[in-house]
Amino acid sequence: MTRTGGRSAFRLSRPAASGILRPRLVAVCAVMAAATFAVFCLGIAIGDYPIGVTEVVPALWGSGDPGSLFVVRELRLPRALAGLLGGAAFGISGAVFQTMTRNPLASPDMIGITAGAQTAVVAGIVVGFGAGLSTQLLGLVGSLATALLIYLLAWKAGGTSGYRIILVGIGVSWICTSLTDYLLAKGRLAEASQAVGWLVGNLNGRSFDQVRPLALAMIVLVPCTLALSGVTRTLQMGDEVASGLGIPVQRARLALMLTAVGLVAFATATAGPIVFVPLVAPQITQRLANLAWPPPLASGLTGALIVLSSDLLGRQLLPDTELPVGVVTGVLGAPFLLWLLSRANRTSSGG
Repeated sequence: MTRTGGRSAFRLSRPAASGILRPRLVAVCAVMAAATFAVFCLGIAIGDYPIGVTEVVPALWGSGDPGSLFVVRELRLPRALAGLLGGAAFGISGAVFQTMTRNPLASPDMIGITAGAQTAVVAGIVVGFGAGLSTQLLGLVGSLATALLIYLLAWKAGGTSGYRIILVGIGVSWICTSLTDYLLAKGRLAEASQAVGWLVGNLNGRSFDQVRPLALAMIVLVPCTLALSGVTRTLQMGDEVASGLGIPVQRARLALMLTAVGLVAFATATAGPIVFVPLVAPQITQRLANLAWPPPLASGLTGALIVLSSDLLGRQLLPDTELPVGVVTGVLGAPFLLWLLSRANRTSSGG
């Protein structure tokens, strides 16, 4: 094993394998995982029926008195899992988009993916679009359809580029946002109120039926994303360099976009469009790990921590009032976005 620049290269004879170990990144993942688990348990413990934090872990494994088991496993666990898995999916998706496009401002909520889900859900609630489809399915269809539209509009002779995907995505995002506002203005008060309740991003009332599709999707998509992480970092060096290294650039970009969109689509369908998490989580993780790109797994852990912490804060901040998690992440994420913009201007990097 050799050490250079805060990383260690290793080679194994049996089994034959080699790679690079980054101790700082491992430490960041360990700290984020521990903090996420602590907030996960704390969120389950706090409520109208308080439960000791030390009782939560045994209850998760089926040990404890019947009352605590019912509250933990039936009432509070689905909400906590929705925040955990949804935040992780948002964080990983944001890391993929930012690395693929080489832009720290590129995230699904900035380039229209979540905006497409919003439009589809509001159309279903207000005008009966897709009658018979659930809010989850409408959000999933809207995200995937918008991603396909962005990819097609960004296509030019020779393929797409990260820069074109961002520009087209911003334009599509504003179109979807304007259409959503129009539908809300034309809808009846009861329908508009129902739509707004979903639009802000809310974990309240989540069930295992809503969490299960997201969990199954992550079992498939997260390993695919991690397997493609090497290709992602190669694309960060530019299309010409990646092509010279033998990477099929357009097929790799399409595969990465499909996995990232799939993650954010299922997360949005489960938890609603929780803003700024895909933007903020990868950037925080990149700085903590001191890397040139946002690491996907650590970004997922950071995203989960942000969503769970924001949900807990929204439940405890005001007495007798429960703020939706999307409101809290919006308040916390907006200053971070302004900081990123000012930093890009100072360095004249354009992001």
